[in-house]
Amino acid sequence: MTDRNTAPATDTQPDDAPGVAPGGGAAELVDAGRGRGIGLVFDDRYLTHNTGLGLIEDTAGYPFADPVPHVSGPGLVGRAKHLMDLHGVTDVAERVAAYEADDAALTSYHAQAYVDRVGALGTTGGDTGDGAPIGPGGDRVARLAAGGVMAAVDGVMTGRLRAAYALVRPPGHHALSDRGMGFCVFNNVAVAARHAQRAYGAGKILILDWDVHHGNGTQDAFFGDPTVLFVSVHQDDLYPVGSGAVDQVGTGLGEGLTVNVPLPAGTGRRGYLAAFERIVLPIARRFAPDLVMVSAGQDASVLDPLGRMALTVGDYRDLTRLMMGVADDACGGRLVIAQEGGYAASYAPYCSAAIAETLVDRPGSVRPVPDPYGSRAATMPPARELGLDADRALDRATTVLRRYWSL
Repeated sequence: MTDRNTAPATDTQPDDAPGVAPGGGAAELVDAGRGRGIGLVFDDRYLTHNTGLGLIEDTAGYPFADPVPHVSGPGLVGRAKHLMDLHGVTDVAERVAAYEADDAALTSYHAQAYVDRVGALGTTGGDTGDGAPIGPGGDRVARLAAGGVMAAVDGVMTGRLRAAYALVRPPGHHALSDRGMGFCVFNNVAVAARHAQRAYGAGKILILDWDVHHGNGTQDAFFGDPTVLFVSVHQDDLYPVGSGAVDQVGTGLGEGLTVNVPLPAGTGRRGYLAAFERIVLPIARRFAPDLVMVSAGQDASVLDPLGRMALTVGDYRDLTRLMMGVADDACGGRLVIAQEGGYAASYAPYCSAAIAETLVDRPGSVRPVPDPYGSRAATMPPARELGLDADRALDRATTVLRRYWSL
């Protein structure tokens, strides 16, 4: 098996690609460390994305007299932005304008027939695949979500920004080339990663997905690609069923560059930190990416209705700091964080706002985002103890991944 510790950077970009010195490759990308700003992508039109009522496969007429909003409603992103405003994050972050991804960008992963189908549904509304509904005009909002992550990449890869948070919706990591899935219409991060390679000559990209659900669409996009390391830390066999097992490691030249770390329900802070210390950070640093991207779903939180993990606001701060450290060490700080899931209406927004607060890192300018879960966040057992099931899961993942990496 290939030892990925010695795998060379792959540079397939033209010498005159933007962000690359003449005659240069990935090693000569613009040094993002010179950029002092942190970018925030947000657009009010994200709040118009209409997921309707019901959940995933509820296709019958709405059965209740008192309508219950879809779990992936606009309030999640809207409240996160509200908290960022209240706590001063948006006062010091640089606002980055989103734009609509065009067909050329979207078809870097998605089939043209699917892009056309989403466009047609934009006139009437409907499901773009398996539980990924849009309302009238939703095709443009979905393009704006993909373009929002691309805009974050623009800022970081040109060196204007050190890092950026794309607070977008709809999310993207479940979307497959030919259909939407699990609330996701276009695969925002996959499209933006290809944009980084094509427009800016990024040779190697790390995509870390910490959403509680496996990023099956992103895995599919890069399963055989030696230029992209995809790492997913998720709840074992939650959604999609059968996706994200430890033995799904990539194929062909990409073998070993898909890293799945499925964790048992109930894993909290100790288990996640152990996963990062034992697996994620060593592999990420040895890969030495030119750009770090995070699919940030805050649905591993202690109050999420669609997951059974126990992360808290402080834990998302810590995970963010760890990935900032990887980016600082590997690529001059180039880091793009893109919003994915997170469905606890009163809690997920705090987690998202805390991530942005950590990126900004301006003591005195930003008030710390509180943890509404209170002191219990630090004292519950998953925060203090590495459970035996989680320890065994990490051992299994390590055994598989040692075929490709020194762990």
